[in-house]
Amino acid sequence: MDHVKPEPENRAAEPLTEYVQRVNRRLRAFDRRRPLVWDLHLTGFWVVAALIDASGGWRTVAHDPGVPVGLVLVLSLGLSVPLLWRRSHPGAALLATLPAALVSVWTGAALQAALLQLLLVHHVALRLPLRSLWWAVALATAPTCLAVARYGDSVGPWHQQLGSQLTAIGVAALIGITVRTRRDYTQVLEDRARRLETERDQQVRLAAAAERARIAREMHDIIGHNLSVITGLADGGRYAAAKSPDRATQALDAIGSTSRQALAELRRLLDILRDDDQGTTGRAELSPQPALTDLDRLLDGVRRAGLPVRTTVRGEAALPEGRQLTLYRVIQEALTNTLKHAGPDATAHIALSYATAGAVTLTVTDTGSGGPLPAGPSGGGRGLPGMRERTSLYGGTLEAGPRPAPERGWRVHLHLPEETPQ
Repeated sequence: MDHVKPEPENRAAEPLTEYVQRVNRRLRAFDRRRPLVWDLHLTGFWVVAALIDASGGWRTVAHDPGVPVGLVLVLSLGLSVPLLWRRSHPGAALLATLPAALVSVWTGAALQAALLQLLLVHHVALRLPLRSLWWAVALATAPTCLAVARYGDSVGPWHQQLGSQLTAIGVAALIGITVRTRRDYTQVLEDRARRLETERDQQVRLAAAAERARIAREMHDIIGHNLSVITGLADGGRYAAAKSPDRATQALDAIGSTSRQALAELRRLLDILRDDDQGTTGRAELSPQPALTDLDRLLDGVRRAGLPVRTTVRGEAALPEGRQLTLYRVIQEALTNTLKHAGPDATAHIALSYATAGAVTLTVTDTGSGGPLPAGPSGGGRGLPGMRERTSLYGGTLEAGPRPAPERGWRVHLHLPEETPQ
């Protein structure tokens, strides 16, 4: 039993314009790679056409059919061979054809190959400064002026001869100018597209760098603070283990809860970096960032780690989430530094003052050993630069340094101005 092979689906015929454009792009690409090939082919075509005319056809329009054939061959080559340089040196090629065109008119041969000067005028308009057209028109018009002067009305009224030649030159130049304008316009569009693509890539890189910096700040705040709390709890539990096992058990419980809290925050942050087919990114954004309502839990952890903290609040908090996160992280970083550097028996004080329209002032002080800023281009690690970056997002100011004598300890002072109406 014969099996009939199913016919392929009928595809829509390619539009003629798209086909022509595709072929044109391929030809242009080939021409850019091997320009000499196209120049040789086109020049060879016109040389052959000129020689065919020189074999006898020229006599049908000649003023003097008795011109020697050898001279006609030389003049035909002189009018066609310079086309080889029409793209690289169109002005020089046009000038090279002028002697042959003048001799052709003077001898009466009136070769049709002289029309090839119009192609050179076209390339002058296409490739050279437009002011070059003036002398190109003069060169292409000179043989016509010589014919009118030598043969008078026998070749027709002078104004008709000169008008016809100028019209032909004008059409050739206009075509060249049109092609040149379109080419320049296309080049401008391509350059603009390349610039836009470069700017887009730069914006993507800047956005990625800003996101990396934001994630680095969050990681530093989460890990640095919780590890400092865990370290304080571990040290306290070690000393309490010998005297009060119950206190050691409480310290271990606090270490466990602090560790779980840190892991939960890290998972939330790392979920934002995930981008899979199940839409994890969208779910991660639903996890709330820390706010001022979470401040009590933060202070409880710090107190369990052995740092007494008291707070003073003036006014009522009515801040957007971004400002609340900035205050939370600055308090967290300030208390983390106190845990790490203030030494034993230090205490901390947090003073929050709320004003209208989102303005707020925060001061965190401690009674530790204090000291100068750590060495480094940014004042040490990521802590202080991170606090300043968060503050600058809202046009605020942040000062951090030792408290003035005779007081001891460290002071962090933050001020966020009123929100700017959008």
